[in-house]
Amino acid sequence: MLRHKSPRQKGKFSFKRFFQKFNPGESVAVAKELSVPFSYSNRLQGRTGKVISKRGASYYVEIYDLGKSKKYIIKPIHLRKIES
Repeated sequence: MLRHKSPRQKGKFSFKRFFQKFNPGESVAVAKELSVPFSYSNRLQGRTGKVISKRGASYYVEIYDLGKSKKYIIKPIHLRKIES
């Protein structure tokens, strides 16, 4: 897992990922963007879940952790769509 970006990439992020849209029921993976603050623990990195709904500019995502359902509100820049 990356802990920092290379000096030429610091502060840059993809507008495509920043403005991406998800529909309820889609599968997503958590892939944190290092240029934007991520307020959850590193344990969430790489986990997969389903989008429940949209909340403002963020998405309400249900992720199973050790067999328990947990719900997080995550910005779309930290999510990647999983093709099934």
